[in-house]
Formats: sequence, C-alpha cells, structure tokens
Amino acid sequence: MNDPNGLVYHQGEYHLFYQFYPNDTRWGPMHWGHAISRDLVHWEHQPVALTPDDKGYIFSGSIVADTHNTSGLGKDGAIPLVALFTYHDPNAAAKNTRNHESQGLAFSLDNGRSWQKYADNPVIPNPGDTQDFRDPKVFWHAPSQHWIMGLSVTDHVQFWRSKNLIDWQYQSSFGKGLGAHGGVWECPDLLPFTLPGSNQTHWALLLNLNPGGPQGGSGIQYFVGDFDGKTFTLDPEFANTLQHKEAVWLDHGADNYAGVTWSGVKDGRTLFIGWMSNWLYGQELPTHPWRSSMTMPRTLEMIRTAEGLRLKSQPVAELETLRQPLAFTERTEADRLTLQSNADIMQSEWLFEFRLADQAPALALTFSNESGEKLQLGMDDGQFYIDRSQAGRSDFSDTFAARHLAPLTLSDKSLSLRLFLDQSAVEVFVNDGQLSMTERVFPTRPYTAVHISGNATLIRKQGYKLTSIWPHK
Repeated sequence: MNDPNGLVYHQGEYHLFYQFYPNDTRWGPMHWGHAISRDLVHWEHQPVALTPDDKGYIFSGSIVADTHNTSGLGKDGAIPLVALFTYHDPNAAAKNTRNHESQGLAFSLDNGRSWQKYADNPVIPNPGDTQDFRDPKVFWHAPSQHWIMGLSVTDHVQFWRSKNLIDWQYQSSFGKGLGAHGGVWECPDLLPFTLPGSNQTHWALLLNLNPGGPQGGSGIQYFVGDFDGKTFTLDPEFANTLQHKEAVWLDHGADNYAGVTWSGVKDGRTLFIGWMSNWLYGQELPTHPWRSSMTMPRTLEMIRTAEGLRLKSQPVAELETLRQPLAFTERTEADRLTLQSNADIMQSEWLFEFRLADQAPALALTFSNESGEKLQLGMDDGQFYIDRSQAGRSDFSDTFAARHLAPLTLSDKSLSLRLFLDQSAVEVFVNDGQLSMTERVFPTRPYTAVHISGNATLIRKQGYKLTSIWPHK
C-alpha cells in the first residue's frame, strides 16, 4: 500500500481508501483498498473499492459526500459519495505519449460499500502533453458555491471548479518557482483555518514532493495564503519566509508522505493521515507478509508563531483510549537516568518535559535493547534530531541508516516531547506539535529501556503501554 485516498467522514464512519496492489509486496497495478473506522483508532478492512480497467490504473484522488445531489447521481434519497481519481494508462506511459493521466469519477449510494464508475469517464481528459496530471483533491467552497479541485501538474498545482462534480473548468495555477522543486509535486490539499480568537480565514496548501524532501526522497511541504474561489495567493509574511529558505515542511522526518485530510468532518477538526514510508526505500522495507502502513491520524491547526503563520500537528485525542499502565524501574548512573521495563516497549507512548540548560543545551533520549541496538533522539546544537543509524536493520538500503536533523525555534528553555513507539516506527511531537518527525525503525529485538542524558533538567516523565488496535484471534 501507499498513498491514502478518498478520506471522507459520512454517516458516523471514517473511510480510509488507499493505493493498493493486492498481489505483491512491491508496487503494481494500483487499486483502491478500503478500511472503515468509527473512532479513528480501530479499523475494519473492506473489499477492494476500485480496480483497474481499460482506461488504466486507479491512482490517487479524493471523495466528497454530495449532500445536495449537485451531481444528480443520488437516487431514492441516497446521498452519493463521489470519488474523483486519476486514471494512469500504463500502455501510453510506456510509449512516452505524455498524455497518459486523466481524471475519472466513481460514485457510491451505499456509504462506500460498492462503487460504480461514471459512464463518460474521464471527466477531465489530459490536455494532450502533460505527463504528470494527477491526484485530484476536491472540497466545497461555500463563498463561491462551487466544488474546487486541486490538481498536481508536475511542478505546480492547478485549481479547477465545478457546479456538479462532473463538468470542470480550469481557474488558475500556483507554485512554479516557489518552495522545494527537487521532484514531482503530488497530492495537493487546500485547507481553511481560523486562528483561535479570530474570525479571519487563512488557507494552507499541503503539497507532497518526491524527491526533494527534508531528509531526502519524499516529504510534505506547505504554503500559507488566501483563496478567493479561483486563485491561491501567498501570505506576504510566508512569501518572505520562502525567500530565505527552500520550503516549510509539515513533518521533518523521513517517513511521512502523500498526506491528505478527511472531508466531511463536522466537529471542527482538520484530520490528517500520511503514508509512513519514503520512495527512497519504500519497496524494500524488511516486512512480511505485508509492506507499508499509515501514520497515526493527526489533527492540524494553524497558529501564529514568531516566524509567522504555521501549522502544528498532534495525534488525535481518541488514541488516548489505548493507554494502559506501563511499569518501569529507575536507575541513575553518573549523568544518565535509565527507565527499565520488565517487558518490551515496542507499543508505547511517552511524555517528557525538560528545562534546557542556558548554555549549549544538549539532550539525548535513547531507546535500546539487549543486542546493543539503539534509537536516539534529542536536542543538539540548536536542532532536534532522530538518529536511527544504529536502531536495527538497515541493510536493505544505503540511505536508511542516518541521523536526521530539524530546526527548532524555542521561545524559552522549555521542551516537551510526546512520542509513540510501535513495532517498526516512531512518531515524535515536539512542543505541542509545533515540530513533528516520523521515522521507520527495524530493531531485531524489542527495545526495553529508555536512557536520558544531557544537561537538561527532567520536569516530567510518563509512559503508557498501548493496547493493540487489532482484535486478537
């Protein structure tokens, strides 16, 4: 599996569709897999939703609930779920025709359990010379009374609009020469945010990029600005930021890509999920009999910082229902505190608060096992880091074993960490999610201890064991 697709909340259910090849652990003819949840924590696998046909593979896209039946596809009072997705014609691609991607439509009248492809696909044909023309993300823009589509086109985003989800008109383009451009732009997502205590709407455009991410390979950058129903324009302060740096990243780790948000959420949250991998080595990860997974669901919020308007991300609150007591003993040796568990901690959540030293602050949290493997993260020379160079298996890739750095601006000397450790992943949220890093790790034996060292003062520590989200059979 790879990209999350068609994220929609409808009639009490969160739907997660995703790029899926059922026949192998390597990329192949893309289908849409499907899973459903009522709480964003426990999921039920569903039958494959969309399969390739004579028009091509089923690449990435989005789903909206057409509650007012603007498409006319609803029948007998059933609200249609409408999917817009990219057709990728592999035969035309092999011939380098440069017109092998177009946008198709499918709809469901039974809340996503079965799907029917539109008879006159594609609804947006390829203009004739556009090789990368994909990943439609659709939302309803109430001020203009139109459906809006963001569409990735090689090195920029196009915006289209429609009254009925079927007939689309091009409006504008954004992004050429802005942000990071190491590779193809993919999976755009344009989102409105209201700052706490304000009635002004600001917009963020998520834009996935491969290669060219912050740690090489895949990554998610974003832009902040305004959208009037036709055109996205940069916030002047954010534009000034881009003059001084290549890009602003949503996640500074190596393994969060193709991330998009749910449509139809009614509780005021902006809910996000990403593919937890990187195209540098995503086809080689040492897992069996499956390969790849998603990040935890997260909430996105826009906040004002000293640098300007920025997005922060945090795990959804529903994950706290998995918490169970985690017993550990404490031992202090020299300047190192060790938290030792009598069981493995490969399914755990940790909360730490520190007061950093005034001069040359340094901090290291090290997760280790009896084989001497260790995953380390912390602060060093004004930057946050994750070091997985000795965390476990890395022989499947020349680039996997590395120390990854992220800039971290502190308003004072306080540092809070919330991190989730799973069997092959760590997700870290720093200072209430103002910085996040997502990384895959593959220890050959479970980690059982956490070591804390450096010249920071530990204010708080808390560990939880997390119960499995899957029923045990």
